[in-house]
Amino acid sequence: MMSTVAAPSSRVESLASSGIQAIPREYVRPKEELASIGNVFEEEKKEGPQVPTIDLKDLEAEDEKARQRCHHALKKASMEWGVMHLVNHGISDELINRVKAAGEAFFNLPVEEKEKYANDNDSSYTGKIQGYGSKLAKNASGKLEWEDYFFHLAFPEEQRDMSIWPTTPADYIPATSEYARQLRGLATKVLSVLSLGLGLEEGRLEEEVGGMEELLLQMKINYYPKCPQPELALGVEAHTDVSALTFILHNMVPGLQLFYDDKWVTAKCVPNSIIMHIGDTIEILSNGKYKSILHRGLVNKEKVRISWAVFCEPPKEKIILKPLPETVTEDQPPLFEPRTFSQHIQYKLFKKTKQLASN
Repeated sequence: MMSTVAAPSSRVESLASSGIQAIPREYVRPKEELASIGNVFEEEKKEGPQVPTIDLKDLEAEDEKARQRCHHALKKASMEWGVMHLVNHGISDELINRVKAAGEAFFNLPVEEKEKYANDNDSSYTGKIQGYGSKLAKNASGKLEWEDYFFHLAFPEEQRDMSIWPTTPADYIPATSEYARQLRGLATKVLSVLSLGLGLEEGRLEEEVGGMEELLLQMKINYYPKCPQPELALGVEAHTDVSALTFILHNMVPGLQLFYDDKWVTAKCVPNSIIMHIGDTIEILSNGKYKSILHRGLVNKEKVRISWAVFCEPPKEKIILKPLPETVTEDQPPLFEPRTFSQHIQYKLFKKTKQLASN
């Protein structure tokens, strides 16, 4: 267990359960953002463009036509949206329910118990980001987000720090370990289809993001407590994922919004699905053919929302991220400068800091 203990009062959960009627000023979003924040339950009912649902049943079908149809749907959703609900993904409902039950049980522990797993409050400086935490540093907007989280590396198994993994509930380690292992297999299958969609060899994208040895799966359980003024706050502010792919489970409470066609679209809750995002890494390698979509998380008054995000990330320093030569032509010059994954993260932080300074 980690020894650094943060003050429980710094947790959003403690704040939410203290009986406050108004949220502290540092959680209130900037004026220009407030107009777009609505009631998530009403937003979810809206008609209009919807996040695509992709059925993976025929992902590896022997029937070539069925397989091609599935591959085409996945490629199209990756190019047009960069986010989708995956169904028939091959991971059992039973395992997914175990993962969710274990994560919920951890967050149902008293705050003092969870604090035993606290990460370093100054993690942005020390790098000790694994463990239980809340963002105490203000974001690009100068505001805090209405969430607590639990973060740790889940795969490859030999790189995990098991001292950070909760021992309560007892099923947390076995369920999360098995889920990460199966998700890693799904990531390979998706990357194969995306490679073929660019006219590349099947294994090319997987190789470009680190292969079985070096692609890291980072698990982040996001816990969004009930918020007394949800129209003023965000669980997660607008961002794109830096990962290659991100896979998300949730507790069937809406909250995810995607910025599509100049409007915020609320993702509906699709039973037995895994949400998948294309991250910046694949957008860069594909020279923008696959999209990394801007998204954010809303909160609400009535229900706690929990999501389980697994970020598939390339090694920080080893690989240079840049458009693959096959994706570049005279008509389609490279859209991105070459950077390591680590430099890409810094570049995004610098851009946000600059944006904040100019506001």
